[in-house]
Parts: sequence; C-alpha cells; structure tokens
Amino acid sequence: MTDDAFQGRVTLVVIPCLNEAETIEPLLRALDANRGTMALRIVVADGGSADGTDDIAAGLAGSIRELFVLHNPKRLQAAAINLAVAQFGDDCDYLIRIDAHGNYPADYCQVLLEEALRQQADSVVTGMKTVGFGFFQKATAVAQNSKLGNGGSKHRDGGGGQWVDHGHHALMRLSAFRAVGGYDESFSHNEDAELDHRLRQAGFRIWMTGRTFMTYFPRKTPASLFRQYLGYGRGRARNMMKHRMLPKLRQALPLAVVPVAFGALFSFVHWSAALPVLAWASLCLAYGVWLAVGQRNPYGPVAAISAMIMHFAWSAGFWLELLRRGPRKVPA
Repeated sequence: MTDDAFQGRVTLVVIPCLNEAETIEPLLRALDANRGTMALRIVVADGGSADGTDDIAAGLAGSIRELFVLHNPKRLQAAAINLAVAQFGDDCDYLIRIDAHGNYPADYCQVLLEEALRQQADSVVTGMKTVGFGFFQKATAVAQNSKLGNGGSKHRDGGGGQWVDHGHHALMRLSAFRAVGGYDESFSHNEDAELDHRLRQAGFRIWMTGRTFMTYFPRKTPASLFRQYLGYGRGRARNMMKHRMLPKLRQALPLAVVPVAFGALFSFVHWSAALPVLAWASLCLAYGVWLAVGQRNPYGPVAAISAMIMHFAWSAGFWLELLRRGPRKVPA
C-alpha cells in the first residue's frame, strides 16, 4: 500500500498510563521516529502518576509534534480513552490504543492502518506475546503464552488473518467507536471485550491481523499477578451479567477452581472432597514438568505456579463479583 493512502487521514493515538516513568519516553520517541507520512496526534492520558510520568511526557511536547498530555481524573483506561476522543478526536478518522506497559514493532501503527484500509475493518486487533525479565516474570510469561495460562485465546495463541469476536485492542474506526458510545467507564477490567460485544451487536467487524503484534510485560510478583487476575475475573463477570452471556468452555473451566477449592475444606468429612482440587493442581504441575522436560524450558515448574495463581484469582474475582451483585440488573 502506498503512502498516498494515508494522506488526509488523521489518527488519534491514545496512551492511558499510570506510573510509567520508566517506559513513557522511549515509547513516545519510538512513535515519533516511526510516524513517516502518517498524521498522528499522540495523547498521553495520565491517571495521576506519582513518579513523574506526566512531567516527562509534557517535557517532550516541545520536540515531538502533535503530542498532548491529558489529566484523567477517573484513572481508569476506559475513561482515559473516552476523554481523549472527546477532547482531541473530532477531526480524526482512526483511534489507536497503545499500552505504556508494552513494546511495539517500528511499523506497528502503519500496519494497523494498512490492514484497516485493506480489509475495510471497523476494528483491527492484534496478538500479544508476553516477555519477562526477572525470574518470576519470565515464568509468568511462559504461563501466559501457553494454553494452560491463556486457554487457547486467539489473541494470546498466535492467531491472525481472520475475522474475530475479540482481540487485543489496537485500532478502531472512530465513527464505529462513537456509534456504540465508546468504552463503558464502569469497567476497570475487561472493558475491551465488553466494547467488542457492542461493536458486533451493532454490525461492525473486527479483524485480527497476523502482520503485527505487541509485546507485553507481565506482573513482577505473585501478589500483583493475583490482583490483576482478580480484576480480570470481576470484569468478565460484569460483562456476562450486563449482556446476559454464558461463559465459553475455556472460561468455564477456571471458573470451577474456587468452588472445588472450597469443597476441599470438607475433606474432613470424606477424603474424596479434596480430589477435584488435587486433580487441578496436579494437572497444572504436570504441565509445568512437561514444559521443563519436553520443551526444555527451565521456567516450566514456576510457570505452573503462575498459572495456578491466575486461575484461582480469575475464578475468585468472577464469583466475588457475581455474589456482590446478585440478581440485580447491571446498568447498560
């Protein structure tokens, strides 16, 4: 596709962030260096960073054209993007969402725009490859890149080149984004899947590209990983209740983790009550051993522990949200 295809099209690039002082400058400089003929308007939507992220971004505004820093009082990513679209998106054709806690190929934005134009897609989503640095982070990356950790999710499992129901949010046609009302700001997690559901319901199409992807850095500690997946579970429960959906098989299996763990408390009545949770733990640990021996991955056993943390936290978050809300209707 020639550069002429980008002429006259303004793309709003939004970076929701909170305490990303370590990554924000290299990310912004990379976006600027690789903009080519694309008309990119870059907005850093900061949720009240305490590490100077917003000051770093503001200091670069003099050397990076069309760079703006926006204060996001609601702190959530969904609110950050909605606010950026409202204040800076009136003359833009497309929205690109960038995660400050990740890394991107040099031609990431260009490929997204090419795919949107070539496929006439309303949304272009990408795959995610997880990469870690410290020991636990590397093990968690192994877990999140495996079927044990991602359940075969297309955007976590190397999918691409197909129309999908959901994927990692990358690009959206702003007319489609506005037509469905943008992100639901009551969602702190799973806001992307919730928006994708409304896009599909409205007849818009989501294309998963296989031509590019983003690199994601997982949480560094067991506690932070647990909190993250607890939030994911809560968000998924809210999404299903709002739209009256049933969980898919890959979601239903981890949902059983907390109930079987609770059931194990009654093993004093009969030892068989502990069998389901022992079966789950054994399956996870066996997968970790297989990774270590069959795939020669030294992080396999700890990856199994990371996967167990993710399963349990996701399940706990889902059930806590379900019990908290009960039969009440979730606002649309």
